[in-house]
Amino acid sequence: MSQDIAMKGGGYYSLATLGAKHVIDSAIPMALEAIGQMPTGKGPFVFTDMGTADGGTSVDLVTAMVEAVRRRWPGRQIAVIHSDQPRNDFNALVATVHGQASIEGVFPLMSATSFYRQILPSGSLDLGFSATAMHWLSAKPYDITGHVQAVGAKGEELAAFARQGKADWQTILLARAGELKHGGRLVMANFCRDEQGRYLGHTGGVDMFDSFNEIWREFLAAGEIREDEYRAMTLPQYYKNLAEFTGPLTDPEHPVHAAGLRLERAETRVVPCPFAAEFAVKGDADKFARAYIPTLRSWTESTFFAALDPARTVDSRQAIIDRYYESYEARVRANPAGHGMDYVHAYLTIVRI
Repeated sequence: MSQDIAMKGGGYYSLATLGAKHVIDSAIPMALEAIGQMPTGKGPFVFTDMGTADGGTSVDLVTAMVEAVRRRWPGRQIAVIHSDQPRNDFNALVATVHGQASIEGVFPLMSATSFYRQILPSGSLDLGFSATAMHWLSAKPYDITGHVQAVGAKGEELAAFARQGKADWQTILLARAGELKHGGRLVMANFCRDEQGRYLGHTGGVDMFDSFNEIWREFLAAGEIREDEYRAMTLPQYYKNLAEFTGPLTDPEHPVHAAGLRLERAETRVVPCPFAAEFAVKGDADKFARAYIPTLRSWTESTFFAALDPARTVDSRQAIIDRYYESYEARVRANPAGHGMDYVHAYLTIVRI
């Protein structure tokens, strides 16, 4: 994965992304079902949380997993591997999961290995989990013309992002096939384009990615950034549809299918933006704007900051970034109707036969 990508640290991510936690909480029944379907195993039960960030959004799922394993296999030791890329804020992660170390027989561990590689020894993983992470591409195929995300791309540019997304998904699945025990499972909730064409921040009302783009174009027109900096704002992301997710698992000729991975369950869900939902009830535009923008900032800032010319001083680049999010906040405060970041995910359960 591009080393310019990192979630905002210091515990900021979990505090700002309540909706991401709701996505994971809604996957808890799938994880418990997966545990119930696994064959009786020997040795420790091994679980991975891939793309864990600071661990706060998945803490309740991990707790539920530990309790379910203990009910099914009393006394069985449990290894919980929290994995993210090297630039992740592991200090914040340790602070979040430290309490698990006090539970007898539960061993929280950290890995700075990207999910684009095999994280664990072959045949050692019982249950792998990942949410809201695998839309990040290993490389950016293009700086998109006239937009900041592949949802605004067309023609060859869009096709290039689709090819990259397809190749990356194969890489991710083959790495997991190597790790999983026979009968082990993956539970994943990935950003997607659903059957109605909806995606993150585009479920009706104001399109979030169009808003990102419009504000940067305002900065470009005002001379605050240059054309080359604007083009570099492209987020290295691609949202697959359900067929793109499931194809490698159902096609007998595909290398992923040949590696033993099979689809057990696939569906799309929309989890409402909690900040927009609160605004709909209370009508406080100022509170909505102040709460909403940090969740956008938590996962976009590192890309946008890296796009600014490094010849600028760090302080000047940070000032541009701060003004950018202040502009978005002012836009939401002035006209809050329709803004929101509903989460659109493909939920998958995959088994290693």
